[in-house]
Amino acid sequence: MGGFLNILKPPGMSSHDVIGFVRRVLHIKRVGHAGTLDPAAAGVLPIAVGQSARLIEYLELADKTYRAEVKLGIATDSGDDTGEIIESMTDFVPPTAAQIEAVLKKFTGRITQVPPAHSAIKINGRRACDLIREGKSVEIPSREIMIHRLELLAQRADTILIDTDCSKGTYIRSLCADIGAALGIPATMAFLVRRRVGDFRLEDALTLEEFQEQGINALLDPSNFLSHLERYDLNPLREKAFCNGLSTGERKHIPEHDTLKVYASGKFIGIGRFDRSTMEVVPVKVLKQ
Repeated sequence: MGGFLNILKPPGMSSHDVIGFVRRVLHIKRVGHAGTLDPAAAGVLPIAVGQSARLIEYLELADKTYRAEVKLGIATDSGDDTGEIIESMTDFVPPTAAQIEAVLKKFTGRITQVPPAHSAIKINGRRACDLIREGKSVEIPSREIMIHRLELLAQRADTILIDTDCSKGTYIRSLCADIGAALGIPATMAFLVRRRVGDFRLEDALTLEEFQEQGINALLDPSNFLSHLERYDLNPLREKAFCNGLSTGERKHIPEHDTLKVYASGKFIGIGRFDRSTMEVVPVKVLKQ
């Protein structure tokens, strides 16, 4: 048994809880997910089952789409409305659409972001959120991310609804707080829906009830959900060697990227890495056929 699942995580349930649910339905232990969603958030949660769990790290490379509601007038220690209020402002003048649009442009493109301290970011091998629970102070290093699109969908006096396409590693809680800071108003994320992870889309996601009804029939072919990786078609005569851990031994094609999804005779057989020193494709993850 192996394949991907496109699950619609409901609010109030952790990503780990969803994994437990999938294990119970399919009676299989080897299950993992790509891109953790906070318990309060909802949306697309890609899940890999069986030997396909070895491909999770490649799902996490994909861009994502989020829709978030930004609450103006308060800031919290966690960056969302589940945290403790650390700043409030009740007498602010609501920003105009033009002011919001101008600020959103500043956060479009390649930007630097500091992830929230209340997150699973590892600090010396420990999760930052765990260190905070122990009363320890943490300093989160900034990281470079890519915001491909940041759109204003609606606004009220104290809320803004935004939609964004972004790279892996983007924290929407931090983005909401930073947008508020640029407007001169404390802000926190009030709600979040993840609408896409690579080729996994919200409109195709299964509720837990739908998944439970379909069971094993809900499993998807992994090769259909790795479009963000470049395809490499291996000489069929080299398939056995590749699956036995040997390099391709062919130099007919120089791929643009180093991480490749490898096919032989039209079937997906695993992930390869292009070694530019030897000009060969080296097997990284080989799937049993």
